[in-house]
Amino acid sequence: MIAESELREFAPAKVNLALHVVGRRADGYHLLDSLVAFAGVGDVLPFRAADRLDLTLSGPGAQALAAESNNIVLRAAHRLAEAAGIVPRAAIILDKRLPVASGIGGGSADAAAALRGLTRLWSLRLTDSEMAAVALGLGADVPVCLFGHTAILGGIGERIEAAPPLPPGWLVLVNPGQPLSTPAVFRARAARYPDGNFRPSESMTQVPVDIRAFATVLGQWRNDLTEAACALVPEIETVITALGRQPGCLLARMSGSGATSFGLFADEAAADAAARRLQSEQPRWWTVAAPLLGEPR
Repeated sequence: MIAESELREFAPAKVNLALHVVGRRADGYHLLDSLVAFAGVGDVLPFRAADRLDLTLSGPGAQALAAESNNIVLRAAHRLAEAAGIVPRAAIILDKRLPVASGIGGGSADAAAALRGLTRLWSLRLTDSEMAAVALGLGADVPVCLFGHTAILGGIGERIEAAPPLPPGWLVLVNPGQPLSTPAVFRARAARYPDGNFRPSESMTQVPVDIRAFATVLGQWRNDLTEAACALVPEIETVITALGRQPGCLLARMSGSGATSFGLFADEAAADAAARRLQSEQPRWWTVAAPLLGEPR
C-alpha cells in the first residue's frame, strides 16, 4: 500500500502516431521523424526517503523484469545522483503495468518518471541541459518521455519540438504478448533495405482540431518499421487488422518498433467497446482503452 506521504510519478505509455525513418548516421544510428503522443495508461512509481537506494518491483509486469540486475530506474537514479554530485538514497517502487519490450516506451517512461520523482525527492536544481544529457544517456526515448507531452521527435531522439495540441481522442492499445527488441527491428529493416529506403516526411506541424480530420491526415503518414516488425512477429499484422475492423476505429497502426499497435477512436464509449470485444476474442492479448493525453501529468 502506498503511503500518502510518498511522492508518486506516472509513467505514461508513449505512442508513436507516425514514425518515419529518414536517414542513417555514420555510426549506424537511424535518423527519425516521429509524432509522439502519450496515453492515459502507464506504470506508477512511488518514492520515499531512505538510507540507501532500493527498488521494489510490483504489478503484473514485475516478473518480466525480475531477472534484470540493473533496472533502468536504478540506472536513472545513479546517473542523476552523479550529475548532482550526491549519494543516491531512495526507496522506489516500480508498479509495472505496461508490457515489457512492447514499443510504447515503458522502460523509457519509467526512467523519465524516476528522474522527475528523484529530482523532487532530492530537491535538485539541475538545468534543462543537464537533465537532457542525463536522459539521453539512458536511451534515445528517455528525453521525449521526460518532455512528457505531444512532440515531434527528430534525429536519434535528441531533437524534440512541441507539437500542436492534439484533438480529444481515445486509443485502444493492443500487444500480442510477444516482446520485440528495437535493435532487432532496425537490423531487420536494414537487411531488407540495404540502401535504407529512406523517404522524406510530410509536415507534422499542422494538426486538425477534429479527431476525424486528424485521423485522415495521420493516415497520410506511416510507420516505416511496420514491415520489418511484422516479419519478426507476424501476429502484429493480425492485431492491426483486428483493430481496424472495430466499429468506430479511425486508424489502426503499429506504435514505435512494435509489437504494440493502436486504434484511434473519437470517444471513450467506442474505444471501451472495442477493447472489451478484443479482450473477449483474444484473451491472451494485452488490450486497454486510454485517452490521448494533452498536458504532462
